[in-house]
Amino acid sequence: MAKAQDFNTVMKDLMGAFPVDTKAMEDAFKNQAALNEKFSGVALGAAEKSAEISGKWAKETLARLNDMTKAKSEPADYAKAATDFASVNAEVAAENMAAFAEVAKKVQMETVELMMSAGKDLQEDASKAVKKATDEVTAAAKKATTAK
Repeated sequence: MAKAQDFNTVMKDLMGAFPVDTKAMEDAFKNQAALNEKFSGVALGAAEKSAEISGKWAKETLARLNDMTKAKSEPADYAKAATDFASVNAEVAAENMAAFAEVAKKVQMETVELMMSAGKDLQEDASKAVKKATDEVTAAAKKATTAK
């Protein structure tokens, strides 16, 4: 009768033939999580600042609208109130759009800084990995040549 092959031993031998550096994978995961945390911080900070600008703008607009809708004694005062409202709104819109542009510019700068920092870290990690692999190959080659 044929003897059944032990697949546990086969799998163990197979996995042993292809060692995986779990420390490197853990480090990569931690680095990615840290980078994601920083990106999230940038995005949430920008969203918070944008919400502040929008809220302030809406509150000011409603206050001016309230002033504009008050009863006037002369018909010409309604036209003047509408003109003043439109004029002030155009001015405030320009100011708020500039504030939004500043937020966007800050996000862009912080994102570029994060990307450059991440690239530098990746380059350093890759250099370390290549050096480690080179050292291991060199050691194995020396061992193989001295074993003859």
